[in-house]
Amino acid sequence: MSKFHFKYSKTLDVKTYFTISFFLILTSLSAQKLQNFDLTQLLKQKNLEVVNRDITIVDSSAFNYIKVSEQKGEGIIWLPIIDFKNGTIEIEMRGNDVFQRSFVGITFHGQDDKTFDAVYCRPFNFISADSVRRIHAIQYVAHPDYTWKRLRDEHNALYEKEIKNPPNPNGWFKMTLIIKDKSIKAKINKSKRAALEIQKLSTYNIGKIGIFLGDGSGGDFRRVSVKQSK
Repeated sequence: MSKFHFKYSKTLDVKTYFTISFFLILTSLSAQKLQNFDLTQLLKQKNLEVVNRDITIVDSSAFNYIKVSEQKGEGIIWLPIIDFKNGTIEIEMRGNDVFQRSFVGITFHGQDDKTFDAVYCRPFNFISADSVRRIHAIQYVAHPDYTWKRLRDEHNALYEKEIKNPPNPNGWFKMTLIIKDKSIKAKINKSKRAALEIQKLSTYNIGKIGIFLGDGSGGDFRRVSVKQSK
């Protein structure tokens, strides 16, 4: 009897070990789960927090998307994520080739409507004949302390760069942010090379995710994907 009991207990321990291991694997995978956000559905469900902008849904033959109005001052469309720390954020968006009227991108680690990090594009600079304007194609900021003006004045061409092989300034394109602690990389479309690679300036390291629109800018946005990691 005791011999049988010993074997049974040993078998149970092995099962328990594999059960725990399987649970830990599932927990790890869950922590890295990809979340795809259909922006039109979020708007219909009233799950977007809109700051200083108006939004409408556009039904096109290819796909539906949200159109965000142009308005004085910056705008943010907060998504239903409040605890993003590290991981990947991808957005499909469209600006336009109108000088100083198109600033579109992503906010992350948002604390409130005035305190956040952001990476955004200026499509009107993508293919400019002016080489100085081209180096202002993609920008990092950390509000309220590190505005684009301060960073340009104090660290010219460090926190904003030219995009090699840029997208059509009037067309849809993808921007992917890869965030790992202080490291921030931004890639455009399928490029393996980062268009912008910088060290984070702000001290807060967790917070909300949203869509960013610069002063006077509108834009079109289709989908946001988020994959969080440790």
